[in-house]
Amino acid sequence: MRARLVVFPIKGRKWCFSRSVDPFAAQAPSGVTPTTVRGLWKKITSESKPVNANAELLVDFISDKMNKAWMGLEIAPEGSMKNKIHGLGLKLLARVKPSEIFLKSISKEVTSVQVSYPPSLGPRLVRRRLRHIAMSGAILHKKYLIGSVTLLPLTTAFTVLPLPNIPFFWVLFRTYSHWRALQGSEKLLKLLSNHSNPQTDDADENNSKNNKPEQDAQSPTCVFLPSEELYKLLREASEEGLDEETIVEICKLFHLNKIDVLKYRNLV
Repeated sequence: MRARLVVFPIKGRKWCFSRSVDPFAAQAPSGVTPTTVRGLWKKITSESKPVNANAELLVDFISDKMNKAWMGLEIAPEGSMKNKIHGLGLKLLARVKPSEIFLKSISKEVTSVQVSYPPSLGPRLVRRRLRHIAMSGAILHKKYLIGSVTLLPLTTAFTVLPLPNIPFFWVLFRTYSHWRALQGSEKLLKLLSNHSNPQTDDADENNSKNNKPEQDAQSPTCVFLPSEELYKLLREASEEGLDEETIVEICKLFHLNKIDVLKYRNLV
């Protein structure tokens, strides 16, 4: 599966990294993740798979349960306890950094990426910034993953209270989120690794003398395509960065999540 990534400066030195939303991918049922604990145990024990494959299956199972529980909170009656928990969850989710959301979007199903960017930046600079966010994300989310796993046993102590164990479920979600962001970071680094591309790799400066066309030199796992439409929308940006109207136009053009893109502009 090819993912379309969009990269552009949004405010000063702040850049936006986002993935185009595929409406059909979200609707396609996986049919692989078990729905019950018994089914999960049967799938793990009946098939000889490596440990990391079973870990992925367990993570997918927990993710599916969390998604169903979250949907239940969304449809809760106004003013109920579940509705209040949903409101608290939205406030906590608003604090998640957009770079984490971006890295999580690079799932294991992605086999190649197409990067759209304004031609004024150049593919080499765009690739450097993508590598930077992937490398820093791998270090950061590995550290936070270890911290979240350490906190999980501590938050189970709140189960003695006659209230939903919000700290446990929040730490469980953060553990899952950091795991996915770490996997996405490593996946993106792998897709960007291309030492035979003179357009985007400093290690092969000698190869650039061959004057090969950019399309021929591109790796099949990573293609950089400049977008004139994006460049036209960015030309009138002020020193304060892109206004919300321009951001909305970019989101419509590339099918981006407006809330995630706005987070980049408002990031301190």
